[in-house]
Amino acid sequence: MYSYLKPLMFSMSAETAHDVTIDGLSALSRLGLFKLLNQARVSDPYECMGLNFPNRVGLAAGLDKNAVAYEAFAALGFGFVEVGTVTPRPQLGNPKPRLFRVPEHKAIINRMGFNNDGVDAMVPRLARRQFDGILGVNIGKNKDTSAEDAYKDYLECLEKVYPYADYVTVNLSSPNTPGLRDLQFGDALKGLLAELKNAQLRLKGETGRYVPMTIKLAPDMAEEDLIGVANQIVEAGLDGIIATNTTIDRTAIAGHPLENEAGGLSGEVLTTVSQNCAKTLVKALDGKIPLIGVGGICDDDSAEERIKAGADLIQIYSALIYEGPGLIKECAKAVKALRDD
Repeated sequence: MYSYLKPLMFSMSAETAHDVTIDGLSALSRLGLFKLLNQARVSDPYECMGLNFPNRVGLAAGLDKNAVAYEAFAALGFGFVEVGTVTPRPQLGNPKPRLFRVPEHKAIINRMGFNNDGVDAMVPRLARRQFDGILGVNIGKNKDTSAEDAYKDYLECLEKVYPYADYVTVNLSSPNTPGLRDLQFGDALKGLLAELKNAQLRLKGETGRYVPMTIKLAPDMAEEDLIGVANQIVEAGLDGIIATNTTIDRTAIAGHPLENEAGGLSGEVLTTVSQNCAKTLVKALDGKIPLIGVGGICDDDSAEERIKAGADLIQIYSALIYEGPGLIKECAKAVKALRDD
């Protein structure tokens, strides 16, 4: 069916097509009709972070920012779905246009800027959950919150989504919130991780339920910085790393008319850099905490390679736009086959 819908969607601007898709899936979710989308989920049970994943292929954050369509995405066969990024207060994000397709490279440029309805709007949607897979919530800070006060935004979101999330991802790596990536380094990172870990343990005591936390990292670090950050995350007692977010590097699309558009670049052009980051991180982590691989996973081969590089789980997003929902089963079957061999 997607082969028929794709030309229509690609005749619209990228953000209009995104909004139409999310609105449609949201309507199916609200009406309880999401099961009409049912695509048999590949069964490949996998335990990670103390959670039982139905299979190892998930939807990356950014597509369902407001948790309005995760039931519909789940019906397409994902083993886990990550919603967000959500911030404490609603924000409009950056001025439009802010989302661009680069079809020659099966890539996307986005500078959305954490546009979302705010955490208080998200919580009731999480509370209505029927999805029997794993649900992650990606949290961030508001654009006008200073770096010094960033931890307060993360803590507020963590507190509010904790009762409903299976895991929480701390987004420190979007290139579209000024200063956000600076939180990935040094004392800023150390202080933030300590605050988050203390809150996680307190919430565990209050609820009797431990919700793992992961950190999402950028691909634009030098190898020694990536290793240093990984070591800090392990020392702080967090539960996993997601690698990677979008890149600000434009080498892969040099000469393209959209080369100079600001924002994060994702899609097939990210395959090699994200794969290399995964290899570096897996070696640095040495099995202490798991890695979730994302970035440039666009077919069965790249899914296999990310798992072979040592990722425990994988996520897809941009390739879903180009390839359609069939990609979910394709990747899940490929990953499962590695265990069956």
